[in-house]
Amino acid sequence: MKDFFWRSQDGLNLHAADYRPEGREKGLPIICVPGLTRNARDFSDFAPWAASLGHRVLAVSLRGRGQSDRDPKPRRYRPDTYARDIVTLMDTLGLSRAILVGTSLGGLVTLELAHIAPHRVAAAVLNDIGPSVDKSGIARIASYAGTAAPVTDWQSAAAHCERINGVAFPDFTEADWQRLARWTFAEGPEGQPVLDYDRAIFRPAPRWLMPVIEWHLWRRFRNLAADRPVLALRGAISDILSAETLARMGATAPGVQTVEVPRVGHAPTLSEPAVKTAMKDFFAALPPA
Repeated sequence: MKDFFWRSQDGLNLHAADYRPEGREKGLPIICVPGLTRNARDFSDFAPWAASLGHRVLAVSLRGRGQSDRDPKPRRYRPDTYARDIVTLMDTLGLSRAILVGTSLGGLVTLELAHIAPHRVAAAVLNDIGPSVDKSGIARIASYAGTAAPVTDWQSAAAHCERINGVAFPDFTEADWQRLARWTFAEGPEGQPVLDYDRAIFRPAPRWLMPVIEWHLWRRFRNLAADRPVLALRGAISDILSAETLARMGATAPGVQTVEVPRVGHAPTLSEPAVKTAMKDFFAALPPA
């Protein structure tokens, strides 16, 4: 893995972890886009595995997260801005088309990217996200996003991760929580864990606007699914993507495949056996680059 930095159209330095296959590249590149408070490290398991299949994999940290610059104008923390940043990444690297893998907010960025630059998205994997988002999941995320985490060392960081994510990963071990802590927090100047995102990224939409947003998201999803393959993943105990919404997504177009991941909530880490089986088959069925 190598770190890659590119410059956004409005002058920010943005980061991606760049994974290359050991041999010749086979198939389209994959661009991984993480969730709201997440960063490129969330794909630390998935990206090397996908690269072993012959794909170049770029795991991005959206502006305001990880090694990407914080935006001095927080109003620009929105999916259309993030989508333009991905287009600029592709232009910088000379990538005409890619497979997008979007977790949570990353899936909404994928929908927006397919809207503003449809020819750039060859296929998409939406990880535990859809046009309709359950209110209970939004409330849970709102309870911690943008607030100070009560951590003083890496043990308390792991405990914090378990406290806010325990419902999603009932089978996680202590080692898993320690690993998630390292993905969630950066190491501060004295070795202490610090939140690895700008607290200004989270601005909940007013309740009255939610039906309008949902209507637009269904339009975006129908556009995405109209003429390209889509794999929609749902954690079987997710509080963000309901089984009903997943079924509706699957009925939208013949090219939409759906998979439920057992004993996982929001969101699958993409290292689960059911995910790897589905992903491997999905990638293998795509036309070559």
